[in-house]
Amino acid sequence: MALARSIRHVGRTWRSIHTAAALRGGDGQLFVHRDSSVNNPDTPFTFTQDNLKRIEAILANYPEGHKAAAVIPVLDLAQRQHGWLPISAMNNVAELLNISRMRVYEVSTFYTMFNRNPVGKYHIQVCTTTPCMLCGANDIVKTISSKLNIGVGQTTEDNLFTMGEVECLGACVNAPMVQINDNYYEDLTTSDMENILDQLKSGKEPKGGPYNGRFAAEPITGLTTLTTPPTGPGFGIRDDL
Repeated sequence: MALARSIRHVGRTWRSIHTAAALRGGDGQLFVHRDSSVNNPDTPFTFTQDNLKRIEAILANYPEGHKAAAVIPVLDLAQRQHGWLPISAMNNVAELLNISRMRVYEVSTFYTMFNRNPVGKYHIQVCTTTPCMLCGANDIVKTISSKLNIGVGQTTEDNLFTMGEVECLGACVNAPMVQINDNYYEDLTTSDMENILDQLKSGKEPKGGPYNGRFAAEPITGLTTLTTPPTGPGFGIRDDL
C-alpha cells in the first residue's frame, strides 16, 4: 500500500511524499526484470532447428515490413521450447525479428501467458475473477495449496507444480475453473480438483472441459435453443429468387 508522509517545518506544510511497492502480477512476479542465476542475458537459449523452421512458417503469414507482428507467436514458441521465458530468449526473439529488445520486453511483461521465471511441469492457473470467485474459486485455491503445500506464485520442491492466480480466462459460464498448461478444467468442485492433482501426480492426463456433466457451456438444466438439427442451405428463401 502506498505510504503518505507529511513533512512540517517551522509552520510550513510541504506536500506529502508518496511511495509505493513495486508492481507485481497476479502470480507475484515483478513486472520488471531482475537478473538471477537462472535468468540473465547469459542463460543458454538457442532455437532448435525444428523451431527455426516453424518460425519461418510463422513469418510467412505476415507481409513484408510487418514481421514484428509475429512477436507473440515466436515468444510462445520460445517458451514452449524452454519451459519458461528467460531474458536471453527474449533477446534471441528480438534479433530474429530485427526489432529492438525493448519492444519484446514490452510484450512479454504485458501478457501473463509468458512465464518469465521457472515454473513447474504443470502450471496451474486459477481464475479468481468475480464469476469464479462467487462460485468457489477461493476454495479451489485452498484445496491446491493444502494438497501441494504451496501458495500462489510458488512451486513444489519436486518442480512438478506451480500455482498462479490469474484474471478472467474466458470460461465464466463454467466457473470455477483452472487452466493447467494448455487444458481447461471447468465446473470444478474441491474433490474434482483433488482428483485432477492425483492423476497428474501419477503421470496421467485428466480429461479437460466441464466436470459437472455438461458438454460445453450450455445451461446446467439443458439446452433451450438449437435443440434440433440445423436446416440446410436455402431454407426460407423465396422460390423466385
